[in-house]
Amino acid sequence: MTPHRPSDLDADALRALARGKLAPELALDALQAGAPRVGDFALTGPPPGADVLALARPAAVLAPIVARPGGLTVLLTQRASHLRAHSGQIAFPGGKIDPGETPREAALREAHEEIGLEERFVEPLGWLDPYLTGTGFRIAPLVALIDPSFASTINPLEVDEMFETPFAFLMDPANHRLDQREWQGRMRKFYVMPHEDRYIWGATAGILRNLYERLFS
Repeated sequence: MTPHRPSDLDADALRALARGKLAPELALDALQAGAPRVGDFALTGPPPGADVLALARPAAVLAPIVARPGGLTVLLTQRASHLRAHSGQIAFPGGKIDPGETPREAALREAHEEIGLEERFVEPLGWLDPYLTGTGFRIAPLVALIDPSFASTINPLEVDEMFETPFAFLMDPANHRLDQREWQGRMRKFYVMPHEDRYIWGATAGILRNLYERLFS
């Protein structure tokens, strides 16, 4: 029987769980159509209007789960402090989908550009729900299992640091805290998942929450 507690999962069990819980494919037109189920609006409301959805730009991220012998970890980055948008924040490798790209191609390209992760070390497991950010991106998150023998080369133009956080910690709802702050004249609620000296919040925490909901709830 496949275990369903995050702390019990190894790479094989995660593969089996993902097959039944994640979408195997995601086309670009599916990413662009309709209102997403999850996003920065979900905890505060109201749902985004047609004008907001029409302006949302397609993006893709890789949610990399590293198959460490001592337990699964989630690979995250800290965005470069000099960037104009979201500087210093904790993020998944990812970015805008270029013309002619599929979401999968964009997620893999961005991971290679940001942290030097080569595709041969990446085993895609499936897609989470598209996530709409308050800054106008409709993000396609590709969950993938990463061979721990990968080598990384951080691009300092985009990333200050790369680190790994235990999968079991991030998939424990006891560690999913709600916080709020004022943004553009309104109080906004969002998930935060502080771990050691890392403050994981915003879209990154929202996508991790969606991963928990898809796999375990």
